Amino acid sequence: MSQYDEQVKRIKQVFGTKEIPSVTSKALRIYFGYLKKNMVCPCLLTGIESMGYFSWEARFSFGYGSEEEHQRLRRERGSFRDNYELSTFDARAGEWNILANVHRIPHRKKFTIPLSELEAVDKESHNYQLLKDYTVWFVNWR
Repeated sequence: MSQYDEQVKRIKQVFGTKEIPSVTSKALRIYFGYLKKNMVCPCLLTGIESMGYFSWEARFSFGYGSEEEHQRLRRERGSFRDNYELSTFDARAGEWNILANVHRIPHRKKFTIPLSELEAVDKESHNYQLLKDYTVWFVNWR
């Protein structure tokens, strides 16, 4: 079985269905319940890319803007390069996403970041696969 087929199988198991459902508020609540039951917290996370929540950082990734400006903005904003500890997550975004309540390591500054924009730092962990599957579903079934 290919990695893609295995991932599709795992996502279907979340919902207990033969087909993967589209992202809806109901489907998000189901996925949220599954993650809440199966994720191990605390969990060390990082950003996936400089888009979406972290889009303020894209110009710096492509060489525009100074390092000094980037570091100044980064003190107040979350960076996709930072590490975060997941303390809790919730489904209060309703039909749009699951939100992760995190704090940046080591400064403890708190952020609320869409879960689909984060991944576990430990690529060998159970949490890494859970979050990867969630992001694939969230991005591709909307």
